[in-house]
Amino acid sequence: MSNIISINKVIKPFNKSLQIEGDKSLSIRWALLASQANGKSKATNILRSDDVINTLNCLKKLGVKIKLSKNKCIITGVGINGYRYKKKIVLDAGNSGTLGRLIIGLLIHSKYKIKIIGDKSLSKRDFSRVTKPLQKFGAKIKSNKGKLPVIIDSSKNIKPTRYFEKRGSAQCKSAVMLASLNTKGTTTIKAKKSRDHTELLFKYLKLPIKVTKKTNFDIIQINGKKKINAFNYKIPADISSSAFFIILTALSKNSKLKIKNVNINPSRIGIIKILKMMGVKILFSKINIYKGEKIADITIQSAKNLKSINCPKNLNSSAIDEFLVIFLIAAKAKGVSYFKGLSELNKKESPRLKWGAKILKLMGIKTIYTNDSIKIYGNPNLKLDKKIVIKNFLKDHRVFMTSVIAALSFGGNWIIHDKDSVKTSFPSFLKLVDSLRKHS
Repeated sequence: MSNIISINKVIKPFNKSLQIEGDKSLSIRWALLASQANGKSKATNILRSDDVINTLNCLKKLGVKIKLSKNKCIITGVGINGYRYKKKIVLDAGNSGTLGRLIIGLLIHSKYKIKIIGDKSLSKRDFSRVTKPLQKFGAKIKSNKGKLPVIIDSSKNIKPTRYFEKRGSAQCKSAVMLASLNTKGTTTIKAKKSRDHTELLFKYLKLPIKVTKKTNFDIIQINGKKKINAFNYKIPADISSSAFFIILTALSKNSKLKIKNVNINPSRIGIIKILKMMGVKILFSKINIYKGEKIADITIQSAKNLKSINCPKNLNSSAIDEFLVIFLIAAKAKGVSYFKGLSELNKKESPRLKWGAKILKLMGIKTIYTNDSIKIYGNPNLKLDKKIVIKNFLKDHRVFMTSVIAALSFGGNWIIHDKDSVKTSFPSFLKLVDSLRKHS
């Protein structure tokens, strides 16, 4: 079967409801914490993507029993620091930065050498941002000049530490949090504002965590814990996956979409705030709190008069995974949109800021691009009738999905490579796209 998709027609108007797959961040965090719990934990609507499957495979290598069926996953936890494994095992994180970085935090008490590897894309990403703070605990960790493979050696005399997380990286913060959970004494983290899924899970599980919220930073204090109780979790829909269909609806004529049971955690809805500032109509309904997370149905309507934006930098961390597709709204907005402080985008699966500029250029949109900013000169009347080929993007799932949304929204003849990349985070993406095209 070809790994290339061709799109040459704009999507017709649609009015539909969708159920999006489970949140990737929560699926991985649930699995990691469930593996350290005592007893059986069950998750429903767990995301069955490559990143999550790789998480489960790594845990199996660490001696954790896992049963995965179509709609649920059961993990029999081994208790804190209870992993049982052979000498010199190798854990493959695939494409997942979340898995690769977080699991190191759970392994700082390792009895034997453990090697962490990943695919070509993950092997280019910076792991020193995790290994350096974890070394402060006394963990013996080596890397390949700050990149994979990372080797964790037998570590004794692990002690609590103090850590200042300056980047706004939830992965770095969470890795240290998981390490501190497994370490006697109190670890203190001063962390720039970022996603707080790990904190909320800790609080729900009644783990010894204290969070003091400041304007730009949070102070997180964690005491080592001897036991985590098993817990069940119905994983809500992923806002980062939903983003592609939110944007598609906003850019489509006479269309309306409801996405059910979406995680609208305040640290994840930068995209919603940005789109509303740009003139997109978005409504939340059936709002409720589930195990600390805010959940809602999201309704989106076609947007008519899109406005440009000078995007506030304080929204960057809460929209970091969605900027690529947000740029498509800027492409159709009246005026010049300016996004800055986005160097972190180039440290993802591919250099995403660079790819955002490249896709827009291919579409005929003027951009001014630097290593950490982009100006987008919008064209409200943009309609394409040319051939556009998207390839060699390190199989970055978000580059692929953004390209599909651009093709369906603006027309032209698009040839987009590496469609299997969606398996990383959103396996049903193309199936859901087809369901909208059929009912449009």
